[in-house]
Amino acid sequence: MAHWLNERIESFNKRPFLSLKGETFTYTDLAHSTAKARTQFMKAGIQAGDITILIGDYTLAAIASLMALFELKAMVAPISIVAKNEKEQRIQASNAKWEINTERGSSLGILALHPITETHSFVSSLKKNNEAGLILFSSGSTGNPKAMIHSTERLLYAFKNKRPRTLNILIFLLFDHIGGINTLFNALSTGSLIVAPKNRDPETIAKAIQQHKVKLLPASPTFLNLFLISGVQENYDLSSLRYITYGTEPMPESLLKRIKENFPKTKLIQTFGTSETGISQTTSRSSTSTLMKFDDPNTEYKIVKGELWLRSKSQILGYLNHEMSRFTNDGWFKTGDLLESAGKDEGEGYFRIVGRTQEIINVGGEKVTPSEIENILLEMPEIVDCLVYGESNAITGQIVATEIVLKDEKNLNHMKRTIKKFCRSRLSSFKVPARIIFKDKTNFSNRFKKMRNIVS
Repeated sequence: MAHWLNERIESFNKRPFLSLKGETFTYTDLAHSTAKARTQFMKAGIQAGDITILIGDYTLAAIASLMALFELKAMVAPISIVAKNEKEQRIQASNAKWEINTERGSSLGILALHPITETHSFVSSLKKNNEAGLILFSSGSTGNPKAMIHSTERLLYAFKNKRPRTLNILIFLLFDHIGGINTLFNALSTGSLIVAPKNRDPETIAKAIQQHKVKLLPASPTFLNLFLISGVQENYDLSSLRYITYGTEPMPESLLKRIKENFPKTKLIQTFGTSETGISQTTSRSSTSTLMKFDDPNTEYKIVKGELWLRSKSQILGYLNHEMSRFTNDGWFKTGDLLESAGKDEGEGYFRIVGRTQEIINVGGEKVTPSEIENILLEMPEIVDCLVYGESNAITGQIVATEIVLKDEKNLNHMKRTIKKFCRSRLSSFKVPARIIFKDKTNFSNRFKKMRNIVS
């Protein structure tokens, strides 16, 4: 781990560092726990370059273990999942030598594994340069997860010039997510208090915001919509919130407007990042606009046929178990995100994310982005949530299908006609949903991202 971050953590002393399950730990507690974990790991035989699976969430033991492994220059693969088959997939994908379980109470569970392949060149390179590594995994929704390896030093570089500040941050995204790791590093480098909720449901989050006077809430559009649907903003005092950051998926403008209406004094900021390139600094045009632009000296971008390509100083060295076709020979990463540039009157350099290339619906040769339809549907007061995707069709190849969650119980046949009529008044005919399904709730992942039916 970078020496400057060690010194900074120690300098924060008795500042509160982590609030979890009614207990508050200080930065001194973190420094002591890190030193203790480091000693345990050295006695167990963990060395520089060893790939180590780290099971846990945002607990003192898990965060201290992460820091200790970085100090030992190990290659750390944090995972929040506990399902045996998923854990085994990640062990195999990363070729891990060790497993550390921080969820066994006061003692750390350290288990030696048996790698089945030789050390990867990326790992050897980091070890040679005396650097620690961070290994993140793709979701694995379309096959085995891809293991991508970062240089920890390069990831931490963006936080070196952060100034100390008093900021209570609710850490929402998971321990093995680039957004969660980014929030953790941001807190450590500024001396902020991390509020770790027991669960990630709206009421638990709202209760934590009220109790700890949280100022910053990072979340996804899907979760923020669930938050509003639950009505917790009416039952808890959330006036401490100064910032809500959102990302990981497109934000419907109609939803953004509703969030702002409920939190008029809170600044809404769109963020952007990928597991492969890290989190980039961005500027949102306003709290009510989905337009943003890159404002990061360490990130380059360009748009190729509507797709965003990135090249950053914090991007991965590569994949440990997968080919590199999403990277060009000169280092550009093809994100798969589709962009729409701002109009002349909306501000130079601004753009909005409209969807993913793999989510595009092809209706007889006409391209449809799910987010555009969802934005229109969410303008209807009768609809509280929706999910749009493509469905196979013998004539047009695909049709637009949508799952709808209604605010109240309605005459469903009448609502189908009402929805189609509303959509026809706002959309081209080929974009109007041909199939409407009413649901109690829409599907989303454990990262609170919408799960669409992808038709290949």
